[in-house]
Amino acid sequence: MNQQKNLNPFELWKDLFNQSSTIIDENLKDESTSKVMGQVLEMNLLYKKMLNETTEQYFEQVNIPTRTDLSNISALIINVDSKVDDLEDLVEETASNLVSQAELKREMTDVKNKIKTLDNKLSEIISLLTKETTTTNKVASKETTKVQQG
Repeated sequence: MNQQKNLNPFELWKDLFNQSSTIIDENLKDESTSKVMGQVLEMNLLYKKMLNETTEQYFEQVNIPTRTDLSNISALIINVDSKVDDLEDLVEETASNLVSQAELKREMTDVKNKIKTLDNKLSEIISLLTKETTTTNKVASKETTKVQQG
C-alpha cells in the first residue's frame, strides 16, 4: 500500500508544482531577474517598433494602404457624409419654402381678387348712394319749390 501511495500521479504533480513555484518565487524576488525581464520586454518593444516601421515602409512601396491610411479615409468619408446630409436637409427646407412661397402667391392672388370684388361692390354702393342722394335732393328741391309757391 505504501508503494501505491508514493506513486500517486496527483501527489507527484502537486509536489512538483509546489517545488517549482517556490523556486520561481525565490527567483522573482531577486533584483537581477527583474532587470533581465525588463531588458527582454524592452527588446520585444524595440522589435515590435522595428517590425511596424518595416511593414509600413513595405506597404508604402507596394502601394497598399495601412491602417492609418484607412482610418484617415474613413474619417474623411464620415465628414463628407455629414456634409451631404446637411445639404440634403437644406435642399428639403428650400423646397418646402418654395412650396410655401407658391402657396403665398396663390393666397395673395386670391386676396387681390377679393379686394377687386370689394372695390367693385363699393363703387356700386357709392354710385347707388350718389343716385339716391341726387334723387332725394331733386325731390326735396321740388317740394321746397312747391312749398314756396304754394
